[in-house]
This record gives sequence, structure tokens and C-alpha cells, in this order.
Amino acid sequence: MTMPWLTVLWLLPAVASAVVMFLPAERAHNAKVIGIGASLLVLAWSVVLAVRFDTGGGRFQMTEDLSWIPQFGARYSLGLDGVGLALILLTTVLTPLLLLAGWRDADGGDRRGKSVHIYVALLLAVEAMVLMSFVATDVLLFYIFFEAMLIPMYFLIGGFGPEGPGAAPERSRAAVRFLLYNLFGGLIMLAAVIGLYAVAGQFSLESISRSMADGTLDMSPTTQNLLFGGFVFAFAVKAPVWPLHTWLPDAAVSTTPAAAVMMMAVMDKVGTFAMLRFCLGLFPDASETFAPVLCTFAVISIVYGAVMAIGQRDVMRLIAYTSISHFGFIVLGVFALTDQGQTGSTLYMVNHGVSTAALFLVAGFLVSRRGSSLISDFGGVQRLAPVLAGTFLIAGLATLSLPGLGPFISEFLVLIGTFVRYPAAAVVASIALVLSAVYILWTYQRMMGGPPPDDPDGRVTDLGVREKLVLAPLIVALFVLGFFPRIILDFVDPATAPDTSTTAVQGGDR
Repeated sequence: MTMPWLTVLWLLPAVASAVVMFLPAERAHNAKVIGIGASLLVLAWSVVLAVRFDTGGGRFQMTEDLSWIPQFGARYSLGLDGVGLALILLTTVLTPLLLLAGWRDADGGDRRGKSVHIYVALLLAVEAMVLMSFVATDVLLFYIFFEAMLIPMYFLIGGFGPEGPGAAPERSRAAVRFLLYNLFGGLIMLAAVIGLYAVAGQFSLESISRSMADGTLDMSPTTQNLLFGGFVFAFAVKAPVWPLHTWLPDAAVSTTPAAAVMMMAVMDKVGTFAMLRFCLGLFPDASETFAPVLCTFAVISIVYGAVMAIGQRDVMRLIAYTSISHFGFIVLGVFALTDQGQTGSTLYMVNHGVSTAALFLVAGFLVSRRGSSLISDFGGVQRLAPVLAGTFLIAGLATLSLPGLGPFISEFLVLIGTFVRYPAAAVVASIALVLSAVYILWTYQRMMGGPPPDDPDGRVTDLGVREKLVLAPLIVALFVLGFFPRIILDFVDPATAPDTSTTAVQGGDR
């Protein structure tokens, strides 16, 4: 019997989530230990998948295919390609770090006892559903998990986060807004999924893509454009892309830093990943038709996110707006429709996940010490906590794509790949390089430099052992990916090469 490699990948955190959920309330500490242990096991399993993956083999490997709903041809169909593998590694590396970073997130205040293991169980549930999304090759199967992951994230936003007067209503509003935006996008996608089945008579990504490529599937341009619109709308909400982004900043600051990173660095990547896998794979002609429009929205996201970040007074909200700018770069690379742009986009997903995790978590550690997220309440941190300040600086420099750190290579590839087809878009997007330097360096100067504010309780202390264990792997990863990007590119290149996408055009030698 063939080993179900990909089923085990998502089933491990799913089972761990169920086990943790039903632990007795008095054994909350065990929930944390089980959660981290299970996430480390999933990480080890993903490393095994990476070792087994043949970069010279076919696009989808370790495939699984079983009949699921035979009445209308839906199948339990899984497959691993290089893009999915890169994002699986990102997810499985970040999850144990986030569980460790959020070790005390569910303690204290009015969230005692059972809430602790609910928090851990919800994080593991999100991980399981995200991993399934990265390997699903049946459109209906993907859609179900694409929507299902909203439920645990909704409870993470609404049930956990900052304490204080008015905090709970703010969390509730942010959670409802997050859910409504994404459910509306999912509703539009569901209509497109039904329409796709009506035209193609099946849900198999590979079969439909093959039929589109060889002309055996007769789909009119109007039909393809409408179906493409339904899919890309849902993915643009999830990503998020301007003007569908407005749910993100409130959601990011209303939950715990670990849960916010799970949302921005992991879950939201499902949207941009799906643009590559489903939009380009299922609707190549429509992708070509609407590429200029989507590149325009991407450029607006890039500049808008950076400008809004400069004007923020709350450091956590500032970082959330930088993510909107970075997602713009990712979408720009996807719809540049060049192999360099799409390779850079995938690498950008990984680098953004690492850099945002580092920056958001270190900011969260700092905010938890001071009891405020307002930039004006800080100052002189580099004198009081030099390691914390240095970590913030490195993560910030990665966010502005400093050469030598991971995001630089991915941003460079996206801009070069875009310039081949849309030079104006690449030039305007480059403005963000200057804007990002403004919002990061100015924030660092205000928070870390100057005299320290009054702190009679000595709350602003340097990083502890647990916090260093969380941040050290992320900082190391930023340097490793900056100097050795081929660690990821070796997986990604075959999946984004011109012969694996009917829309990609040669963007020059890599």
C-alpha cells in the first residue's frame, strides 16, 4: 500500500487539534506541550516531503486520488508541486514558533482554564486547513477548506487579543468584518465553482487545465472571463488586494500577535497561492486578458499600503499595512505572467512570511512589556533592551528589502519579471522601496532611539530565553534566504517554468 504522504501532512495537526480541544480544563499546560509537539512532528514530516520531492520529476508528486462524491465526480485528489512545498515548509516552520511565542497569550484576564487549549486547538486547526489547501488538486475540495479555515480564525480574532475597556467589542467587530468579507468572496467563488462544473463536468484541476490547453474543452471567452472573475475576487479578498483589504488592519491588531502572524503570514498566502494554481491553471486566456487590470490593483496596493504605514501611530497597525504593500508585490509577480515574476512571487510569499513573523512578534513582545502599542509611548528601547531593539531593526530592514536579507531577492525578481511586460508598473512599484525605508527607519528612530520614557516598574526588559528561541530561527532564516535563495528556488523553478503554465512567457534567464 502506498504511503498517503499528503493526507498524513494535514491530518496530523487536525487530529492534534481535536485531542487538545477535549483535554480537561485543569490540564491547560499539557495542551501547549501537545500543540508544540504535534507541530514539530508536522514540521519533521514536511522536511521528509521536501527530501522526497524530485525537482526534476513531474509537476505534481506524491499524488493521492480517491472517489469522494461520485454523483458529480468530486474526488479526494491531492498533489504536491514546488510552489505548494515552499509554502508548506513556511507553514510548518512558523506554527511551532507561533505556539511558543503565544505561550502566555491565553493566560490571565478573563481567559483562563479551557480557553488555553481552545486557543492552541484553533491554531492547529488553521494549520491543518492551510496545509490541505496547498495540496488539494480538486477544485471543490480546495474550496471547502478555503472557506473552512475562516471559522477557527474568526474565533481567534474575536475571542483572544488585547484586554482592557472596549477591547472585547473591538475584537468582535473586527472578527465579524473579517468573516463577512471573506464569506462574501467565498460566495462569489462558489458560484464560479458551480459554473466551472456546469461547463467542464468535473472538478479536477489537472484534467481541466489539460483540456483547456489542448482545446478539447470548449469554453467561450465570456464564460472563462466570468468564471475567472469569481475565483480571483475571492482570492483577492483573502490576499488581500486593494480595495478589498480593509478588513486586515483591524483583524491584525484585534487578536494576539501569534494569531495575527498565522493570519497574515500563513492563511492569507492561500489567496496568492490559489491565483497561481487555479486562476492561471484553469483560465489561461482570461488571466492574460485581465493581467493589466490586476497588475494595476497590485501597484495601487503596493503604494497605498506603504503610504498608510507611514501615517500610523500604532506600531501593530503599521506592520499590518506593510503587509498590504507586500501582498501587492506578490500579486504583481503572479500576473506579470513571466517565469521570473512568478518565481519571485512565490519566493516573496516565503520571505514575507518570515520577515512579517519576526517583525510582528518582536513588536508584540515590546507592546506586552510597555502595555501600549502607540509609537509615541516608546523611546530609548535600544538602551534598555539592546537585543530586542537589534532584532526589531533586522526584521525591519528585511521588510524594506535590504540586500543580504531574504525579501531583497524576491522583490528584485518580481520587479525584473514585471518590467519585461509592464515597465510602467515596475517603475511605479519601485516607489515603495523609498516609502518602506521611511516607515521602517522613522519608526525605529522614534521607538528605539532617544531618551527612554518614564518606566518606574522596569517593564521594558530585554528578550527572555523563550522569546529568543522564537526569534532566532526567523532572523537566521532571513539571512540564509538572502544569501542562498536556491534553497527555495530549486523547488519553485520547475513549477513556474514556461512549459508548466500556458500563460507564462519567458522573462529572461534566471
